[in-house]
Amino acid sequence: MSEPNGATFDVVILGGGSGGYATALRAVQLGLSVALIEKGKLGGTCLHNGCIPTKALLHAAEIADQTRESEQFGVKAELVGIDMAGVNSYKDGVISRLYKGLQGMIKGAKITLVEGAGKLVAPNTVEVDGTRYTGRNVVLATGSYSRSLPGLEVDGERVITSDHALTLDRVPASAIVLGGGVIGVEFASVWRSFGADVTIVEALPRLIAAEDEESSKALERAFRKRKIGFKTGKPFEKVERTETGVKVTIAGGETLEAELLLVAVGRGPNTANLGYEEQGVKMDRGFVLTDERLRTNVPNVFAVGDIVPGLQLAHRGFQQGIFVAEEIAGLNPTVIDELGIPRVTYSDPEVASVGLTEAKAKEQYGADKIKTYNYNLGGNGKSQILKTAGFVKLVRVEEGPVVGIHMVGARVGELVSEAQLIYNWEAYPAEVAQLVHAHPTQGEALGEAHLALAGKPLHAHA
Repeated sequence: MSEPNGATFDVVILGGGSGGYATALRAVQLGLSVALIEKGKLGGTCLHNGCIPTKALLHAAEIADQTRESEQFGVKAELVGIDMAGVNSYKDGVISRLYKGLQGMIKGAKITLVEGAGKLVAPNTVEVDGTRYTGRNVVLATGSYSRSLPGLEVDGERVITSDHALTLDRVPASAIVLGGGVIGVEFASVWRSFGADVTIVEALPRLIAAEDEESSKALERAFRKRKIGFKTGKPFEKVERTETGVKVTIAGGETLEAELLLVAVGRGPNTANLGYEEQGVKMDRGFVLTDERLRTNVPNVFAVGDIVPGLQLAHRGFQQGIFVAEEIAGLNPTVIDELGIPRVTYSDPEVASVGLTEAKAKEQYGADKIKTYNYNLGGNGKSQILKTAGFVKLVRVEEGPVVGIHMVGARVGELVSEAQLIYNWEAYPAEVAQLVHAHPTQGEALGEAHLALAGKPLHAHA
């Protein structure tokens, strides 16, 4: 519904993605009046073009691999092929159900939902199609878009972004993935499971370079075994269209050819032409700068989610939205520790982490003050049942808490919730070692690693 010009709210939110709608829902719980402005669909990138559809594709890919490899479990099955129409129908069905649920929540919460493109026209006012919405507080939550590189033209057919990749009606015979971060690695994993020949091109020295080096090495070993090609330390130079697809030139003059090129070089902040700079909001390369309480330099203007420098994760934006609503309501919430936010790459194998990498921990505390322990999943019963390989790696300060947890293997993304509790509660290995982990579960690996680091290894070497 819409309100007339001059209507004033406690909170006006520009953007209805994870950060924006979380702000809105928590704010109305706290008795605040809210206008939520969204030009597209509620749920934003995560629900419609990011987390949810990609994870649906990854699950379909897992089913394909399980079918292909079923005989090793004594089950005879044959993978006849991949029906992309069926895969997309399954994926879209998941999105649709979640979208309807979110629409119902917003409607039931008595939030004024404004459909249309908004622009900040005063420090406390957003205008949508000529109508102005004034807020005692304004929250900027306009999300992100798929970035490209200078001179690299995306045509949506042979050179595509993740948005295009999510709606492909076929499995490409071959693909080059430009970017070895989370998005690139996940799509490479999907397409390989679906039967495509895939090569990743990454300018940095290793895949998922933001993760602990041992996690990168483990993923690279797994990808070699899966026959996913990758060229690391090789910046992109140019792409040319050919009769059958694309030819990509990388550093050193090496060329690669494939049916299509996926540009997965990260996401940029959606802040252009929205009036932020004109209203005095301090920016840096398109990002909105805030303090630790998510306040911009303009009084009563906050920012959450992908437009704030840091991890571009839906659950980060969601938690920031809750924080800002409570901040506006005067509850003085605890500042979010960015290092305490779980990170997961949902490839095969999965990679999950929270806290500091070993290198960062040594940099912060000194190499002589850091102890690590790597528990191989080969000693875990459930991992043997699943036929997965990987590890749980702990990073701790000597005589102090665990400051980093890094995991590689099937389903380790489900373990990261316990890992973040360990990190955020500044737990010592001995404190986690006394907790009982159900048998047989992957979670036992966390328990065993802490037992070992506490000086009493059982199913592990000291």
